Amino acid sequence: MDEGDERSVVVLAHPSPDLYGSDRMLVESVRALAAEWRVLVTLPADGPLSEPLRDAGAEVVVLPVPVLRKAYMSPGGVVRLAAASLRALPRAVRLLRRTRAAALYVNTVTIPLWLAAARLARVPALCHVHEAEEGVPRPVRAALAAPLRLARSVLVNSRASAAALGPVGRRAQIVYNGVAEPDPAQVTEPRSVLEPPVRVTLVGRLSPRKGSDVAVRAVRLLRERGRDVTLTLVGDVFSGYEWYEEELRTLAAGDPSVEFAGFRPSVWESFAAADVAIVPSRVEPFGNVAVEAMLAGRPVVASATQGLVEIVTDGENGVLVPPDDPAALADGIARLLDDWDGALAMAKRAREDAARRFGEDRYHRELRDAVRVLVGSRTAPVSDVTTSDSPRTQSSR
Repeated sequence: MDEGDERSVVVLAHPSPDLYGSDRMLVESVRALAAEWRVLVTLPADGPLSEPLRDAGAEVVVLPVPVLRKAYMSPGGVVRLAAASLRALPRAVRLLRRTRAAALYVNTVTIPLWLAAARLARVPALCHVHEAEEGVPRPVRAALAAPLRLARSVLVNSRASAAALGPVGRRAQIVYNGVAEPDPAQVTEPRSVLEPPVRVTLVGRLSPRKGSDVAVRAVRLLRERGRDVTLTLVGDVFSGYEWYEEELRTLAAGDPSVEFAGFRPSVWESFAAADVAIVPSRVEPFGNVAVEAMLAGRPVVASATQGLVEIVTDGENGVLVPPDDPAALADGIARLLDDWDGALAMAKRAREDAARRFGEDRYHRELRDAVRVLVGSRTAPVSDVTTSDSPRTQSSR
């Protein structure tokens, strides 16, 4: 870090080097905090996220730590997780001590090792929860929430995320995500008259949680009904989920209307080429991509699940449909196509609504306020979770 910079250091821990919704929110967090503190971000590897973080004002340090994934949800997996944690914990503690961190900001519940490291290094920690695991057994949810008691404070990105945490969530502060508006040069106005084919786009990881398979089935139904529509899937899979992409490609086999576009660093390019944006998630703690589609001026069809219902109000700024229901998703898309003038008017309202409720300035302000409280608590004794009532790459040795 810049030795001439006398500001206090805030360390941010993140589980992925990729560039999807929660990853882009980390970039916004860095922009918020770099105005007041020296910011160091730890990632498990170098990747697409590194450069945007540096551009936002952070130093990036590669320090692999185990991330809670389904691969660990077995007796053998638990043993591997414990072994990996024992190897990584001393490195994490040394990093916090070496940088004389004034605070630690952990951007997920999936890397609880960092909260333990903060306790051992006597650094106050904040955990920003972007997950809402309602569909898992209660003991698993309790286990995921338990490490949060090592944090001084907890932020959540929606009411859905708070509810999924149980008792801890009732004391958490809701800070809705802040999404930067696109540069006007990145925005293409939607087509005033639809000429076939109608271009439907889903931006997000190829994942059962994101409902990519629901999208493929819905577009197939629309084509069977005589609608000339195409589907572009923008995104790739987590390592270990290659089987799901194979299933998707098998599901779409022989259908030229489905395009697998892979990962794209800019969501705005994808929306510029779209007529309708869909967010058919089965699980969605917030739904950055829904806000981004609104800001891009595209009519949105989203699942009525978790955080998406806190963003989309059916008939006002988008269309809501039941999750995990291809026929309902097809009906929702058709609803827009049958009244395209109404869809465009709704998209205009949605753009204004998204800018007002989910702007980056509001997010930056609320996040800085939360970290100020955390840094100010450094000399206080560590206790259970407390909250307010309101929301170049190098290896570490």
